Amino acid sequence: MAMVPGARRLEGLGVTIFSEMTRLAIAHGAINLGQGFPDFPGPDFVKEAAVAAIRADLNQYAPSHGLPRLRQVIARSFEQSYGHPVDPEGEVTVTTGATEGLHAALLALVDPGDEVIVFEPFYDAYLAQIRFAGGVPRPVTLWPPDWRFDPDELAGAFGPRTRAVIVNTPHNPTGKAFTRDELALIAALCQEHDVLAITDEVYDRILYDGAVHIPLATLPGMWERTITLNSTGKTFSMTGWKIGWAIAPPPLTQAIRTAHQFITFATATPFQEAMAVALEHAAESGYYAELAAAYSERREALRRALELAGLPVLPCLGSYFLLADASGLGFPDDVSLCRYLVTEVGVAAIPPSAFYADPARAPVLARFCFAKRLETIQAAAERLARLPDMNTPAKLAHAAQR
Repeated sequence: MAMVPGARRLEGLGVTIFSEMTRLAIAHGAINLGQGFPDFPGPDFVKEAAVAAIRADLNQYAPSHGLPRLRQVIARSFEQSYGHPVDPEGEVTVTTGATEGLHAALLALVDPGDEVIVFEPFYDAYLAQIRFAGGVPRPVTLWPPDWRFDPDELAGAFGPRTRAVIVNTPHNPTGKAFTRDELALIAALCQEHDVLAITDEVYDRILYDGAVHIPLATLPGMWERTITLNSTGKTFSMTGWKIGWAIAPPPLTQAIRTAHQFITFATATPFQEAMAVALEHAAESGYYAELAAAYSERREALRRALELAGLPVLPCLGSYFLLADASGLGFPDDVSLCRYLVTEVGVAAIPPSAFYADPARAPVLARFCFAKRLETIQAAAERLARLPDMNTPAKLAHAAQR
């Protein structure tokens, strides 16, 4: 009998859409506005802090749940920003990025057969990690153009097997910032059904047009049942350092730490020290306002480029992604659209159908990342400007076949 190459939990989990589109971008010399990482350097003061930590020989294992200095500044930052006190010793766990924090939380709290509600489109790691924990995903759809959910559909998703709901705000890929009323409805359902909430808040400092970030954990009755995940990668443009954390009440923190110690045990010590310095600096300066202003300029530059190319842009109140509507161009789906963009136009984007439980439900949109230098966005704009003239039936048929 032939040996099975992988466990059944891996079925259907091939190469991520990010890797596929990056591979195509390299092969075709395309400008990569697909994968969500900056093409510009992070702040010098953060890099210098890491160098100083390495030279100070902070190079051995950190405590599994994180360096005390970093946990203290995470707790202080949350209280200063959102008004809720956090115990750095019993309520903060440093993880290897928010992705590992989610993995630890799901493994710690979800049993086989438990249901986990997710809002679709969702970051693609959510479904994989729910499956790894033995859970069953229950999608609730966000509907364009303003990405609202149907309250009745959400209420109907809660049932006797519901263990948790994952809320990502600001939201990837849509740029939605959940409103207080929406969060209050989620909170009420969680309390009615005795369900946990896991929130992904990695874009909490990147907001536009007066949008305000409201942590679900700060709503009445939610602190004791919420795990708040965040990271420094997006905030300080250091996605490769993978410094994240989970804030949760002590019983949930204890469970998360038990899983975390057997996943990565501890996260890179000098990078933890550097991010403690970064968070301290940000709290004492105007860094967060400067960050949002810089991204607002990039958002506007990419919005103009897409709309001039005949790709209307949907609202974006947070994150560093824009969704563009290509329903009028005649493509059968978003995958053929994005393959056409990368192979013929020379600009890589991500098809959002990768973020749906059933890709056939996805509208024909493309997700573009504007965490790029203005020069990169301008170069992409010059290529996108050719799109209306290239939109011929022969080209569309060619793209659909690739």
